[in-house]
Amino acid sequence: MNKMIRTLITLAAVAAGSVTMLAQPAIKLVVVDMGKVYDGYYKSEDVIAKLRDAEQKAQEQVEEMNKQGQSLVDEYKELVEQSKNTVLTAEARSKAEAEGQKKLEQIQRKQAEVQNFTGKTRESLQKRMKDQRDMLLEEITKAVNDMAKRKGATLALDKSGPTLFGIPGVLYADPAYEITDEVLKEVNKDRPAVVAPAAAAAPTFSVPNVGAKTEPKKP
Repeated sequence: MNKMIRTLITLAAVAAGSVTMLAQPAIKLVVVDMGKVYDGYYKSEDVIAKLRDAEQKAQEQVEEMNKQGQSLVDEYKELVEQSKNTVLTAEARSKAEAEGQKKLEQIQRKQAEVQNFTGKTRESLQKRMKDQRDMLLEEITKAVNDMAKRKGATLALDKSGPTLFGIPGVLYADPAYEITDEVLKEVNKDRPAVVAPAAAAAPTFSVPNVGAKTEPKKP
């Protein structure tokens, strides 16, 4: 009797598990290459272009400060030579030496200025890049989620990067589950149209002493 009861309980548990499994929806996957979408997103191109422009301007500032520093170095060298020139009076040499010391202090301040500017600019650009990247990835992620929902997917996988073990996050995916190009099209649908430059007017010229053709006068 007890054996029969245990058997009935076991069958009931199996039946309940089967019903639960049947009640769960089938898993539908979609796969997207987030790296490819990020690189192809028109806003990413704009961000990179602006950051490169800011970096170029900062580099020009550094070059200008280095140029100023080199001028100070040249002046310092000249003052050192004057301080050692025996042709000059002792007073002139002493004055050159004092001015040289001041010039050396200016050089040191300029070096500190360049180092400080370079460090702060690097930190600023890195923070700016991170903030922009996070914002764009948030936009792309939303587009992926929306598309996955429209397709009735229950799980979206990113295949762009390796795992902690250095292997691809997705080893294989049927191309039918790939939505990367669709997401790219979606995020770039509002891309501003590129306005082509107006065509230059054809050059014109006139031949000296030759005017428009005129009809001969009637007698």
